[in-house]
Amino acid sequence: MDRFLQVGRPTTCLLDPCPSWLIRDCPDVARTPLVEIINLSLDTGTFPGELKEVLVCPLLKKTSLDPLDLSNYCPVSNLPYLGKVIERAVAEQLGRFLEETSTLDPFQSDFRPGFGTETALVALTDDLRRQLDRGGSGLLILLDLSAAFDMVDHDLLDHHLADLGIQGIARNWLCSFISGRGLRVALGREMSSRHSLVCRVPQGAILSPMLFNIFMRPLAQIVQSFGLGCHQYADDTQLYLLMDGHTDSAPNTLTRCLEAVAGWFHGSQLKLNPSKTEVLWLGRDGMGMRDQLPSLAGVQLVPLPSVKSLSVILDASLSMEAQVTATAKATFFHLRRIKPLVPYLSRPDLATVIHATVISRLDYCNSLYAGLPLKLSQKLQRMQNAAARLLTGSLPWEHIHPVLFKLHWLPVEYRVRFKVLLLTFKALHGLGPSYPRDRLSRYAPRRASRSTNSNTLVVPGPKEVRLASTKARAFSTLAPACWNTLPRETRALHDLISFRRACKTQLFHLAFGLEPI
Repeated sequence: MDRFLQVGRPTTCLLDPCPSWLIRDCPDVARTPLVEIINLSLDTGTFPGELKEVLVCPLLKKTSLDPLDLSNYCPVSNLPYLGKVIERAVAEQLGRFLEETSTLDPFQSDFRPGFGTETALVALTDDLRRQLDRGGSGLLILLDLSAAFDMVDHDLLDHHLADLGIQGIARNWLCSFISGRGLRVALGREMSSRHSLVCRVPQGAILSPMLFNIFMRPLAQIVQSFGLGCHQYADDTQLYLLMDGHTDSAPNTLTRCLEAVAGWFHGSQLKLNPSKTEVLWLGRDGMGMRDQLPSLAGVQLVPLPSVKSLSVILDASLSMEAQVTATAKATFFHLRRIKPLVPYLSRPDLATVIHATVISRLDYCNSLYAGLPLKLSQKLQRMQNAAARLLTGSLPWEHIHPVLFKLHWLPVEYRVRFKVLLLTFKALHGLGPSYPRDRLSRYAPRRASRSTNSNTLVVPGPKEVRLASTKARAFSTLAPACWNTLPRETRALHDLISFRRACKTQLFHLAFGLEPI
């Protein structure tokens, strides 16, 4: 119970009888009644009706927008704190069941331990790069859903739960959790009358992403039955077709797949938005298919120069130039806004602000920056340099290396390598999805030798990888090469924390020309 109380931020809803921090900071008083409430809820298979209310607070997306235009508001859902504590107890058990039974599709990456947007994008770009290296082409389709969580049909979700083998009290509890909910809109201290909800999984709830994953599970099976790849992250669905240039059936296969996908969304009562669906064509167009793409739900698909997938901009050559430019623009914008606040912030507070607004952008999915051209790599480094100078107050003409060394910040190039090594370690030790691990092969010599237990990986040879850019940037070729450069003692580690510490120390020594450890 103490663990459930300490996880997450103690957000307080207007429907709460007392501030949530009061419950979290007084565990000795709250522990016994909370345990009794949770056990009673689980034993009876019912979620307390008083905790089913959803309070929606409309917030203006930008201060510069017209407050009289309702489309400029973002609805933020607030739920009672006690309900979230009960959800955590159920989410832990449901998540364990889904992972132990391998129920979800391996390429569903939302709300699963070790999964994330980066693992999904690493696998996607690796497939596309290897296909381009073989002289083929690829087609990436990013489906757009309108209010996906709000359109989940309760009866269909109950049917999916039964298909997974969730029965009895567990199924009754989950059905009780999603049904009988009501919604109120709050403006200041005023609240509207209650509006009953006949569908949706509540936004902001801990269980909602898990239930939505269960609801979306059949989609991947449909897509894969046509030979297409599919990655899902919550309501973001990415379909991709790899073509070798000699497959005449590709246009027909894509058409039938899109028809099946549109039919499934219609049957599941989810609203597919074909006009906002984005398409990216990569590689050669030997079959003339690029300009003759099929339609989706009556809307003709047209390839774009670039698309945004999980907040990362991908272009037709996977150069990452547009993503780096967008990151630089956002980073320097925030640095300019932070600069006037420097005299009023303590050093620790300033560091927190810079990490939250600048460094986090540099590190987001930064394994995709591996092998960047020098021009783009230097642009990323200038962002980090500017953040370091703002934090330390160093002057522009002072050399940046001592500043980074004092802050103990790895330069961008080494931060990227660190992330690649971290993903590789997690893949090899089963700390995440299986799809990165499937791209790696442990080296097994034909004869017993000193390298038998060296824990190295097989680096694809010239027959498997033709282009230097693929070798330097595709995860399946880059990760083994980086991994094999680590000392044997580091590769032999099995604890994630120990590996992170050893890996960062070695890269730090390498980056700043220190004596090897």
